[in-house]
Amino acid sequence: MTSSEPSGLLGLLADFSLILSVFFPLYLIGLVLPLLLRRKRRQGKAGDYRWHLFVPCRDEEAVIGDTLAYLRASCPEAHIWVIDDDSEDRTGDIVRRAATRDPGVHLVQRRRPNARLGKGEALNAAYDMLSATLPPGTDRHRVIVGVFDADGRPAPGCLDHVAARRFFGRSEIGGVQIEVRMMNREDPRPARDKGALGNFYSRLLIRMQDLEFRAPVAALQHARKTSRTVCLGGNGQFVRMSALDDLDSERGRPWTGRLLEDFELGIHLMLAGWINSFCADTYVEQEALFDTKRFLTQRTRWAQGVMQCFGYIPAIWRSNRIPNIGFLELSFFLSQPWLQLIGALLYPIPMIALAVSYARHPEAAAAYLADGGWRGIVLYVAMALGQFVIWGPLYRRKCEPDAGFWRSLGWGLAYPFYLLFLYVVSWRAVGRMISGRNGWAKTRRNAEAPTGGPVAKEA
Repeated sequence: MTSSEPSGLLGLLADFSLILSVFFPLYLIGLVLPLLLRRKRRQGKAGDYRWHLFVPCRDEEAVIGDTLAYLRASCPEAHIWVIDDDSEDRTGDIVRRAATRDPGVHLVQRRRPNARLGKGEALNAAYDMLSATLPPGTDRHRVIVGVFDADGRPAPGCLDHVAARRFFGRSEIGGVQIEVRMMNREDPRPARDKGALGNFYSRLLIRMQDLEFRAPVAALQHARKTSRTVCLGGNGQFVRMSALDDLDSERGRPWTGRLLEDFELGIHLMLAGWINSFCADTYVEQEALFDTKRFLTQRTRWAQGVMQCFGYIPAIWRSNRIPNIGFLELSFFLSQPWLQLIGALLYPIPMIALAVSYARHPEAAAAYLADGGWRGIVLYVAMALGQFVIWGPLYRRKCEPDAGFWRSLGWGLAYPFYLLFLYVVSWRAVGRMISGRNGWAKTRRNAEAPTGGPVAKEA
């Protein structure tokens, strides 16, 4: 190495920071403005449609009773279909007793070997049973199927919002995803068996999940309305029965076998010519995980599911029903887990090379910095971290207006470190795929597994 090498590396860093300073504000404005300028609009009438809510379950006795009571109270217009995927606990018994008392509750009982084949197959079983029970002549375009997790808590009146004219009031809308929030975001002591430091970490992990879903994910979903690539999630998704019928006719079943069956369903709807939309006027609450091991198990499954869907890029490319901007957005999203694998290897290299160069030629590096080169490094760090830190104050403005500014800035500073988990789960997902583990891994509920408990059951 020569003495000019440190200045060369630092100069390259400065040039990169200049590029970021141009493109980052444009990216941020395009992503954030639809989120900040969104106004709550007039809701529709749930009574204009027939509602059926699917709740896939496996060993959910800790939460399913409360969930049934909540769903019947918050969505009285809807029939509740609980799919017991051969649970080994009392889940089926709890639902069976509820169904005998309430004609709006239905049990879809599955047994091995025809059970535990993935969440998608459990949902297909409920679709088949519902389809068989709908009277002849039913307008299936006005039958709406919702999917909720066993711990899902939709906001009261959420069906009225989803029924609005801009959502299912448009005949071309096949699916609607509502906003997701974390119900335990204000829990002061989520990790009951840990001390003050452990609970501080658990509270922060919960808060990061709430921030993720309600700020950057919500902003991305709003932006996807323009590209017509809104994604569906496993909790709080609604789909027309007629759209599911189209997929059943085309593919033999509405849901297929990927681990991320909800996202895959959204892709299938787009390829079939339906439009998905995102409704932030209402929400569903779910448990955030406060335990790192269980959190990594959940996110590894999600990353592996996206990796499995990577093969849809050619079909998206060939489709004349997805606009060009939609193809680019979906391709980037499907590539992200793979890019994170590469990034985990490449991102540290410039800083390592810079440190080595500085150690070998400290005088040249110090002269470069003193001559104004430090500004490029500061700009590089600000731009690299700023795109993540900014979400803390934005989250405060949109979701937590009573929180102090400095607290929100602390959330923003923590968010980039939270995102480091994405690099870990991408490598874990690849490890599962290489070892042939493509089964669904059920993450235990907080009520089932205190910190330090078993991580998951794998199918």
